[in-house]
Amino acid sequence: MLLPTTYLRRKFRTFFMSDVPPSSTLARLDRSWNIKKTLKRIQRHKWNLYDVQYLLDFTIACFVFFVVTEPGVFVKLAIAALFTLALLVPITSQFFFPFVPIGTWLVLFYSCRFIPADWRPSISVRVLPSLETILYGGNLSNVLAAHNSGLLDILAWIPYGLIHFGAPFVCSAIMFLFAAPGTLPVFARSFGYMNLIGVSIQLFFPTSPPWYENIYGLAPATYDIKGSPGGLARVDGIIGLDLYTSSFTASPMVFGAFPSLHSGCAVIEVLFIAYVFPRLTPFLLGYILWIWWSTMYLTHHYFIDLIGGAILSATVFYIASRNFLPAVQMDKASRWAYDYVDMGLRPSTKARLTKEFYVEDEEWAISSSVESGNASPTDSPSSEWEIETLADNDESKSPLVSTTNSKLQLPKYNEKYSEKV
Repeated sequence: MLLPTTYLRRKFRTFFMSDVPPSSTLARLDRSWNIKKTLKRIQRHKWNLYDVQYLLDFTIACFVFFVVTEPGVFVKLAIAALFTLALLVPITSQFFFPFVPIGTWLVLFYSCRFIPADWRPSISVRVLPSLETILYGGNLSNVLAAHNSGLLDILAWIPYGLIHFGAPFVCSAIMFLFAAPGTLPVFARSFGYMNLIGVSIQLFFPTSPPWYENIYGLAPATYDIKGSPGGLARVDGIIGLDLYTSSFTASPMVFGAFPSLHSGCAVIEVLFIAYVFPRLTPFLLGYILWIWWSTMYLTHHYFIDLIGGAILSATVFYIASRNFLPAVQMDKASRWAYDYVDMGLRPSTKARLTKEFYVEDEEWAISSSVESGNASPTDSPSSEWEIETLADNDESKSPLVSTTNSKLQLPKYNEKYSEKV
């Protein structure tokens, strides 16, 4: 009799590993613990415009470090040291490098409660209701929330209060298992920068949500006002737990109606899943409409907030898909079935990664985003997005590769595998 773990391992190998091409190394992860490998990568890296993102992340992290008063300085130093160590160790850096923008967004969001009110701009109370009336003829949130019931409350709670928080993890698992190697880091960075941009807009352009208008009218708002759970207070009453009333009351970002990051997260998740599984597009669009309805029904966002979040996500996805996102091959059932990957959608700069080409780390990832057509291992700006290790751990197997005029050129001992893309 097989143990459960043995049975599951065999089932996993049967489903995911049955069609692995011989000698394919694209889906392999770096299992090294040697920090010197990461330091060597940094030394040979040629800095370019795309590295500005790291300067931005570092600047925000420094701001958060000094503005946040809880936890104390020693705890903050310990967290910073552990995160730096995770970035230096190869086996963890392949996951933590794509997580950098997500982490930056999370700590910036947390720090909002500590930013002095005199540092922040005045809160806009009238702009969103006015735009809502001009564009749509009235406040759609109030129209949808005018008639509520326990059933509608639960239907709104499921996407807004449950699926929203679990969807990023589910999407990440799907990207890792079924998409082309390198897709997960692009999703992580896109998701992180979309939210980071959204929170930055909310900081510099604070706006009040519909529940504020329902409670205070159009009276001027101050940063002393606590948050409100809106319609989620009724959900707490239905389930008999204080899940949302206390957490939304103490929210670090009370006046962050525009853009809606509930809408932004849903749209970017749907775009990536639909990219991998196009046949699911109608169902995924239904999910977007579901969460849009729930945000307005629960009086957390105006409709224009939802459109703003959707546009932000669509823009980020467009940039990622044109420059960094590996192309999906519909005949491949999982990441382990890929023996080559086409990077980016622009045909003039598309580069191909083959099973005969060994990529040792993120600095050797081939990119389609170099305007000059040169995507050498150290020049490639996609290294900022393609952090996931795609190759064998043996550095000696990593040949120097460059692309010129959209043609992949390999050293002489491997020229027979060169392909014109």
